[in-house]
Amino acid sequence: MTRQRRSFSASEKLAIINEADQFGVTQAPRKHNLSHSVFRRWKENFNSGGVSNLQSYGRQRNPEVDALEEQIRLLKNIVAKQQIELEFKSELLK
Repeated sequence: MTRQRRSFSASEKLAIINEADQFGVTQAPRKHNLSHSVFRRWKENFNSGGVSNLQSYGRQRNPEVDALEEQIRLLKNIVAKQQIELEFKSELLK
C-alpha cells in the first residue's frame, strides 16, 4: 500500500508551531505524526520570514511566469489558426 504525502496549509503549520511552544517540542510533532526534522524546518522558516515562509512550495507561483505562460498559450493559438488558414488556402489553390 502506497503512502500519500500530506500537505499542510500555512495556518495549520502555524497552529502546530504554537502548540509546540505551549506543550513541548516533542509532544506536538508526535501528536500530528510529524518527523522532528520537518517540524524543525517549519520552525526555522517561520523564525526567518514569518507566516509567508510557511507557504507550501508547490503553491508558490510567480505571477510573471503565469502571465508569460498565458501569453505563450495565446500566441500558440494564433500560430495554429494561421497555419490552418494557410493549409486551407493552399488546398483551394490546388
